[in-house]
Amino acid sequence: MKKREKDLLRELAEKYKEIASKEIQDERRGLWRQKNSLCLKRPLIYIRAVAWNELPESECGIEDSLFRGIETFLKKMIYQDSLNDDFIIEPWVSVNAVHNHYGWGMSGERHFTDEEIGSYKEDYHIREYRDIEKLVVPTHSIDERKTAENLEKVQDAIGDIITVNLNRGPAYKMWNGDISTDLGHLRGIENFMLDMMDNPEWLHKLVSFMSDGVLKAQKEAEAAGDWSLSEHQNQAMPYAEELRDPAPNSFGVPREDLWCFMAAQEFTAVSPAMHEEFLLQYQMPIMRDFGLVAYGCCEDLTNKIEMLKQIPNLRRIAVSPFADVAKCAERIGTDYVLSYRPSPSDMVGYGFNPDRIRSILRKDFEFLRNSYMDITLKDVETVQGDPYRIRKWVEVTRGVIDEFWD
Repeated sequence: MKKREKDLLRELAEKYKEIASKEIQDERRGLWRQKNSLCLKRPLIYIRAVAWNELPESECGIEDSLFRGIETFLKKMIYQDSLNDDFIIEPWVSVNAVHNHYGWGMSGERHFTDEEIGSYKEDYHIREYRDIEKLVVPTHSIDERKTAENLEKVQDAIGDIITVNLNRGPAYKMWNGDISTDLGHLRGIENFMLDMMDNPEWLHKLVSFMSDGVLKAQKEAEAAGDWSLSEHQNQAMPYAEELRDPAPNSFGVPREDLWCFMAAQEFTAVSPAMHEEFLLQYQMPIMRDFGLVAYGCCEDLTNKIEMLKQIPNLRRIAVSPFADVAKCAERIGTDYVLSYRPSPSDMVGYGFNPDRIRSILRKDFEFLRNSYMDITLKDVETVQGDPYRIRKWVEVTRGVIDEFWD
């Protein structure tokens, strides 16, 4: 790394450390523990996935891909701190282990548009029913040499400033562990929906194979002592009275001490009965081994909440912009945390209109005022180049919260 680049990284690390040391971080930890343990009704605000490429902070000054990733993380978190939401900045920087095995042994081609951040069309891996035989059983295996090299590089660069944490958890978690995401990539959503009717036994075989594979890799990681308290995942801040707090380099943690995040975005147009038959029953063995579960991302779960109540350790349910807020509030009640996710387009995507924002939030809060809820702003594709728009949204939203909660 060039001296100029190293100086830049170290300067960012110093700023990040200062932010992570603020007293407000501990205050937020206490609030999220209460929220996720069903003890706090006043909403917390969590901002995730902003239109980063539109912001001046996104410009990078480092060429090396490893350090460029660290630079981007530090800049994102410094920007996050400026938003004044309830996001917790942790006092460590993470390096991910290099896995020898990920995916399912099949590669498909993606055809991209000519636009800078355009869409793509995917050639699905499993085109014929016999292609299922080409799938490879997952395994948890880490390239120790490459992992140690990456860790040493980051430690040498900024380890004297901030703790460097190593994530050794399995490759099969989050989007690679919810089955639904990879099923969409392997088979295609329209195709597997037709399979439910045309060849259900074959689809059961495929999804069962994937479930067993995810569970196998996760168990192998636990046996190897590679799960740590930095591996919580719940699409929010993963503090709860029932679980140990996130911490760096805390290996040998059983999954029962961790949050599990599970989603089913590709099943949003599937009926509750078929969702349960072809997905939930195969997700269940994976979720059972964790301490608490957060379910849902962008899919509409309005008519599937009763189905989700089968999950014994379920704690959080996502209410996406496509869901019926009133019905979700009634069906979730006070049994779970309701993660309310207003449309990012309505909130900040086309112009900034405080009256529009207040009107939408007030309408929904009438149904949500008795819920244990957070407000998650996510998947912000554009702020029309306005780097201050999200912070202004937080200010407006806090004002509406004050109208409904003491």
